[in-house]
Amino acid sequence: MKPRHKRIALIAVGLLALGSAAALILNAFQSNLVFFFSPSQVAAHEAPAHRSFRIGGLVQQGSVKREADGVTVSFIVTDTAHSIPVSYKGILPDLFKEGKGVVAQGALGPDGVFHAKEVLAKHDENYMPPEAADAVGKAHKAMEESKKTLVK
Repeated sequence: MKPRHKRIALIAVGLLALGSAAALILNAFQSNLVFFFSPSQVAAHEAPAHRSFRIGGLVQQGSVKREADGVTVSFIVTDTAHSIPVSYKGILPDLFKEGKGVVAQGALGPDGVFHAKEVLAKHDENYMPPEAADAVGKAHKAMEESKKTLVK
């Protein structure tokens, strides 16, 4: 084999290895990528049906119910415009309370209940995840706009 052919073969093998590595990395990103949706977006069917995603908002007052097994908890996440029931099996964070911000990661079941695998609560009085704060702010604006149109 001539040196020129060896060089071309080496470049081709290098490009093939680089392409394979890039494909594996992109596949790993795709399978671990989790998007955030507000309850209004979930109600509008913008969230993926059979894929994991995050939902965030406020825990509705009076909605937290604990099952007899002591581990399963159900509650409602709201952005004040729409509400989504959530079911979680596990230990909740210490800061989890009604009326406070929460982000849950899981999937929406065929029954319309969001089955969470992980629940995150805000860490102090002033913090809410930016996505959840935006969703709640947009819902408040939409409600105020609808009130204005009803008054006119």
